[in-house]
Amino acid sequence: MESRLVLYTNRKSPPCRAVKLTARALGIELIEKEMTLMRGDKLMEEFLKVNPQQTIPVLDDGGIVITASHAIMIYLVCKYGSDDRLYPNDLVRRARVHTALHLEAGEPVIYSGKSYFHSDRIEHIRKAYRLLEDSLVDEYVVGNSLTIADFSCISSIATLVGVVPLDEGKFPKILAWMQRMQELPYYEEANGTGAIELADFVLGKKEANASQFL
Repeated sequence: MESRLVLYTNRKSPPCRAVKLTARALGIELIEKEMTLMRGDKLMEEFLKVNPQQTIPVLDDGGIVITASHAIMIYLVCKYGSDDRLYPNDLVRRARVHTALHLEAGEPVIYSGKSYFHSDRIEHIRKAYRLLEDSLVDEYVVGNSLTIADFSCISSIATLVGVVPLDEGKFPKILAWMQRMQELPYYEEANGTGAIELADFVLGKKEANASQFL
């Protein structure tokens, strides 16, 4: 059966990559429409009709439009998942998933509305590393099984480590968790390549604005 699920996306975007990871984990085929954010593609007439807010990712499921990555991920699991492993029915575990999602969606450390990458972003990245390291008491972000919280977190962390490398001595839990995530058969296609591309873009901003760094 031909997929009717259309995802307006950008391969560099962490939230978009988190949605793709979720879809791949569920075995869902998506019709992906790549939006080149820096060139005004979001203003295309088709996209404006779907999402006047001009934000991505956006999922169009046969006319049902869902915006915001976390909402899309939850929708996909609840509608198309065969079980509750990625988004637990247990209220305590679900609350922990929501907590991780909200933490990951905190103050942006890659893009903060500026045309340059300032040195204060580096300190935010290091704080994010410490927060995640301290939170990883089990194999995954929430317990010992994979959830959408892992997809959301890895989509950001995979890029951050390309900008500010992890100290193996300080963050062993993050490194072990990342290794587990990278072993997923769909990881590279859904997240790895785009994460590297975004890191390279950010490093280019850093180099172009070297005077902003202390």
